[in-house]
Amino acid sequence: MVEASKLRAWYAHRQGLDGSLEGASSAEILRRAGWARSVAGVSPYLTLFSRATTSREQADAAAKNLEIYELPSARGCTYVLPSEDFALGLAAGRGFDGEIKLAARLGVSEKEIDKLCDAVLAALERGPLDPDGLREACGQAIRNLGPEGKKKGITTTLPVALGKLQKSGDIRRVPTNGRFDQQRYQYALWRPNPLRGFKLPPEQVHTELARKYFAWIGPASAADFQVFSGLGVKAAQTALQPLKLESVEIASGDTRLLLPQDRAKFEALKPSKEPRYSLLGSIDSLFLLRNDFKGLLDPKDLQSKVRVDSGLKDLGSLTDLPSHAIVDRGRLIGLWEYDQATESIAWMSFVKKDKALQEAVTRTENFVRAQLGDARSFSLDSPKSRAPRIEALRKAAASA
Repeated sequence: MVEASKLRAWYAHRQGLDGSLEGASSAEILRRAGWARSVAGVSPYLTLFSRATTSREQADAAAKNLEIYELPSARGCTYVLPSEDFALGLAAGRGFDGEIKLAARLGVSEKEIDKLCDAVLAALERGPLDPDGLREACGQAIRNLGPEGKKKGITTTLPVALGKLQKSGDIRRVPTNGRFDQQRYQYALWRPNPLRGFKLPPEQVHTELARKYFAWIGPASAADFQVFSGLGVKAAQTALQPLKLESVEIASGDTRLLLPQDRAKFEALKPSKEPRYSLLGSIDSLFLLRNDFKGLLDPKDLQSKVRVDSGLKDLGSLTDLPSHAIVDRGRLIGLWEYDQATESIAWMSFVKKDKALQEAVTRTENFVRAQLGDARSFSLDSPKSRAPRIEALRKAAASA
């Protein structure tokens, strides 16, 4: 049976939160820790900073040079990937065509979308364009979907075509100011298309995705991989078979799966006795890849009261983290938010605060203040919306 402290320490090690990625490039970090989920928030920047104190300028330069990039990939969701995974990521996102299916229900044919795709590609031959420029260039090839489309979140056919072209690798979305944490884009042709010459059949794509997944966050369960990949039960099982994963018995009673080549390293790992604090985004791969933050909590912390939109709740009753996270050797030990009004981090911890913890908070606070300006979790997060959470964190810290 593997104790929780060892399992957490292993996750921290595999995720590069133990100092082993200091000095690594942005691509190296994502290769080791896994694809960084991006939803127009700061999580990709925090992923890189927490592992290797990577600056925003370094991260943005890596994206500009296509060493890393934000692409639709697993489940059709956007992640920041290293360049060697561009083709695999795009291939893993095939079949997750929610917008196309929704448009079809609104009476939009595949032929109509293909015609619009051709118009978009022709327009981009003259150079990158923003949505307004594309609307002007494509003219009547774009159709307004009326009140019913607006109700369903698709006002015209243009976003459907742009989504299809991004998933096929024909175009890429380019942030107008080069940053991950904003939502103003241009679109550009992608040449050569990263999928050119990529010939893996779907079954092998799924297996290669699984191989990377278990390297990033194993031991994990088949169900964990299924959630990450978006595959059905049968397809996920087929993907895992060639990996010959080995079982690991967890003290909680769970059985998880590990790559055979990681078994010896896993068994040899001894958790450090010295704390190693990191401030992470709420959707950091440490939590999101297994869709589980409660497994990284000590049992006594499950009843900690935290602020969510509906009021105070036990942390253990939630599905998602309500705020950004503070971890120590893989254990979730606290929560934080950035208070833009005071340019400071509001935080609380479940453990006694020491000098090293305060230094970790100050280091991230300086990074956010000087390089990011804010630390929103996702596109709709704002200083106003997080104000109640900030107040609750300060109160919790004061009463600790």
